[in-house]
Amino acid sequence: MAKEITMPALSPSMTEGVLAKWHKKVGDTIKPGEVIAEVETDKATMDLEAYDKGTILLIAAPEGSKVPVNGRIAVVGEPGEKVDAVSSSSPAPASTSAEAKTVTQTAAVPAMAAVVSSTGRVKISPLAKKIANEKGVDVTRVAGSGPGGRIVRRDVEAAQGGGSVRSAAGIFGGKPIAQDGVRPVSQMRAAIARRLVESKTTAPHFYVEREVDAAPLAKLRASANVALEMAGEKLKLSVNDFVLKAAVEALRRVPAVNSSWEGTSIRQHGAVHLAFAVALPDGLITPVIRNAHAKDFRTIAREAKELGAKAKAGKLQPEEYTGGTFTVSNLGMIGVERFSAILNPPQAAILAVGATVKKPVVASNGAIVPGERMSLTVSADHRVVDGLMAGEFLKALVEVLESPGVLLM
Repeated sequence: MAKEITMPALSPSMTEGVLAKWHKKVGDTIKPGEVIAEVETDKATMDLEAYDKGTILLIAAPEGSKVPVNGRIAVVGEPGEKVDAVSSSSPAPASTSAEAKTVTQTAAVPAMAAVVSSTGRVKISPLAKKIANEKGVDVTRVAGSGPGGRIVRRDVEAAQGGGSVRSAAGIFGGKPIAQDGVRPVSQMRAAIARRLVESKTTAPHFYVEREVDAAPLAKLRASANVALEMAGEKLKLSVNDFVLKAAVEALRRVPAVNSSWEGTSIRQHGAVHLAFAVALPDGLITPVIRNAHAKDFRTIAREAKELGAKAKAGKLQPEEYTGGTFTVSNLGMIGVERFSAILNPPQAAILAVGATVKKPVVASNGAIVPGERMSLTVSADHRVVDGLMAGEFLKALVEVLESPGVLLM
């Protein structure tokens, strides 16, 4: 009996997904647990596994299609079985290998504009989209020669060769700095937009900032990395590793900051599930180091690197980026000296970390001497955290970072 394959909810906040890539085609046999496709969610691109065995009779959602959760994406059954008996729960257009064979392999004559789906999304294959982004091709002006007018690789390459690409050469010579065009909002960017608008408009933010003497931290980090290298360890410690561990220790001293707003109550968390921001090409994600309060410095450093790598590869699982109780956002590695971050609801606070800057400072004896300073800014939800509490947290954080040896104990 034919069965539908529907779009699963691959993340807690997912309402729809984009079929990024099919690993199977009509006529292929599948078995439970086998990866049949890749789905772009609001957080990452994740593998879609089969739950039933059989033969793929119909692909109802071609690559690039946006499908709501529980919407039909394919049908599986016995070879030769009719699909008409299976009800359709998704408006996604069907696309089969037979249809694909009707398209000639030569590029069509370019038309004035690309084919746009009913959702407003330009019909383009993932590979063609990637090449277009790299080459600066305006896909809204490219005619597709693929199934249903979909833009494929050869169309982008033909458009590039035909002079439709404008060089991002900057202001010199009067050339444009980038290609004009409109790109659809990705699932991730749409989710970020919703959450940040919600956070900024419903949580009363306030900000507390301090500078920390970063010289002791820099000295300890350098010596620790030398020791690790001499011991044959592949781990290389970053400033962010020290900040993550220091944040955990500061939360241990001021635990009320490790809380969440729940409308009619405030939840005090007994464990620190430490989130940290990782930049992605189309947004950011916050992997979570679970039970960070119970982990030593090297464990936190290793997990941060492993989770960061998985985040950039789009391979994080939902349990690896949900449930954080406090977040650290660090832009110091790109030279940003200070900034204020937006809260990650329902968390009550987030720490923004700036770059270490060399500057003249006043020593305890009144002399002006060379120094190294790093900016730390806490954004807090005033419904949960008051100014004094945020100040106490920053005071504890500064004390730990200025005596960083305690982090290695």
